[in-house]
Amino acid sequence: MATVLLVRHGRTTANATGLLAGRTAGVGLDDVGRDQAARTAARIAAVPVAKVVSSPLDRCLETAEAILGRQTGAPPSSVDVELTECDYGRWQGRRLEELAKEDLWRTVQSQPSAVVFPGGESLAGMQGRAVAAIRRHDADVEAAHGPGAVWVAVSHGDIIKSILADALGMHLDMFQRLEVGPASVSIVTYGTNRPRVLATSTDSGDLSGLATSVPSGDAPVGGGAGTPTADGSAPRIIT
Repeated sequence: MATVLLVRHGRTTANATGLLAGRTAGVGLDDVGRDQAARTAARIAAVPVAKVVSSPLDRCLETAEAILGRQTGAPPSSVDVELTECDYGRWQGRRLEELAKEDLWRTVQSQPSAVVFPGGESLAGMQGRAVAAIRRHDADVEAAHGPGAVWVAVSHGDIIKSILADALGMHLDMFQRLEVGPASVSIVTYGTNRPRVLATSTDSGDLSGLATSVPSGDAPVGGGAGTPTADGSAPRIIT
């Protein structure tokens, strides 16, 4: 099966100042975010990727551009609106410290599956469209490039958390237990038996082993030896 690298965009000024940007136009990376995206692009450069798919929002497009700029050759890239940020409706553009005082905030924290943002979408609907998009792209990559192919999806924190929750077999109500940092890389393979989550929210570690290993559809009994690095040394993917 193919392997997807789920990359969250780098930091924005909205992130740094506690604003819920949502789908607000023109929210790009700040200086820290650009540095984060560059470091992530350098990590992924060790792996020839089959394609890069991005959310249409500026912060994701900038992060995707950094990744593409470090790839040898020119892997195809595309934008998928199904990977865009959650529609937070009337919560968009407000400060998190203000939102934390609202009754709905407690439901977001404890029972996300019941949340529908005022004037926006539900978290369950967000998860459904994001997971469907990732699985569709993953199947397309494997069909076109084979089971050893690696591809990149650049998206947003809640989107990636919901995709990881699905891959881990977690109910959406537990997805707040996951943390996905700016410009982090999470790694998932989708097999015939089940998805396998190889790493979550990494911001360091050697990814070169993904270029030479083909993941098995079966989980190794006893835990296995991990993903090898290019020189055959111990795995250094950090979760």
